[in-house]
Amino acid sequence: MSIRYKKVISLICRIVAAGIMLQTLFFKFTAAPESVYIFSKLGMEPWGRIGIGILELIASILILWPRTTALGAVAGMGLMGGALFFHLTKLGVTVQGDSGLLFMYALLVFVCCFMLFVMHKSQLLHILHLFKKTEHYDQQNNRAGH
Repeated sequence: MSIRYKKVISLICRIVAAGIMLQTLFFKFTAAPESVYIFSKLGMEPWGRIGIGILELIASILILWPRTTALGAVAGMGLMGGALFFHLTKLGVTVQGDSGLLFMYALLVFVCCFMLFVMHKSQLLHILHLFKKTEHYDQQNNRAGH
């Protein structure tokens, strides 16, 4: 796969994943009846609705910021994995006659985040490497009496 093609696919996935998550924030933060219904049925209203909204906002920002795309993709997969789980176990694919639209959005975001994770996984390895360097530095300073 050429670098140009990979960049275009990455950009499309970033816009789709973040765009869908950001678009749904309006409904979560304004307590739209559909959101209240969903989170009430899960026993997570209002703290779950607001908390998930905040986490989706953070994931979207991380996805859109090129240096943290992989981290945002992991967060997005986790959030959408939870949404898909609850659709399949408690909510059903169709919620309040939406013909499965919310389920399909969650699935689309999950797939986009998975693709972003695969394309940008080196970012996570870099972050882990920096974390290990910091940990090693702290251990050396503790031994030196600092």
